[in-house]
Amino acid sequence: MFKLLLLSFLFIFTLNADEPIMPIPLHENINIPKAKLGQELFFDTMLSRDNSTACVSCHNVYNGGADSLIVSQGFNGAKGNINSPTVLNARYNFKQFWNGRADTLFDQAKGPLNNPAEHNMDPKKVQERVSYSTKYKKMFKEVYGTYSITYEQVLDAIVEFENALTTPNAKFDKYLRGELQLTQNEHKGYILFKQYGCITCHNGINLGGNSFQKMGTFKEYHAHAKFPDRSHVSNDTEDINVFKVPTLRNIAKTAPYFHDASAKTLKGTSKN
Repeated sequence: MFKLLLLSFLFIFTLNADEPIMPIPLHENINIPKAKLGQELFFDTMLSRDNSTACVSCHNVYNGGADSLIVSQGFNGAKGNINSPTVLNARYNFKQFWNGRADTLFDQAKGPLNNPAEHNMDPKKVQERVSYSTKYKKMFKEVYGTYSITYEQVLDAIVEFENALTTPNAKFDKYLRGELQLTQNEHKGYILFKQYGCITCHNGINLGGNSFQKMGTFKEYHAHAKFPDRSHVSNDTEDINVFKVPTLRNIAKTAPYFHDASAKTLKGTSKN
């Protein structure tokens, strides 16, 4: 498996010999009124059954797009079963969730809302809660042209906000566009990043998020708990401990690391 992956990477690297990483686009087409409506919903604890949890509770868009917990907490203090990934730049992931069980952000948004350990809602309850709000009735009328609010519209608005959560124009993106040079240490680190093979999995626009890989390929991995890995989707035992490669975008702000939060620092991630 690893040999095939390496050969595939070498082929891609040959085609893009200069840079296997692409800068985040400076501009994406976003429906601003819809995204603002989605932002209101993303921050609203009303979308949880006990009014305790909002999307931002686990995905702090002001600090890396995730939280600093090993696993997030939701309805009635219930704990999740895997580390919360960042929502920033999620539009560039080829699949959503660690095990890739959602193909789109629209499908992903359904998960937390209906999860008993997170928002513990259902489509009917979501629709009723939002429809009772005078504020939302006005906003939905402006965006969708109707006072009749549907569950699908709620999801659609949240996704539009999530699509707007991109982080372009970082120093590294400017370097990739040829607008500035990295410092000597930064450039050396990037060369080592390529030479040591990190680039094999962390490439593309999102420096990850575009493939699945198995934990324990080089170093034996002993999980102390059962995590929802790719085998939960494929029903293939070969996919046990296989997870989506996480993005390295904004990585300094998203500790702890890995699906099991086993690495507390960036230096700790290099040991795996």
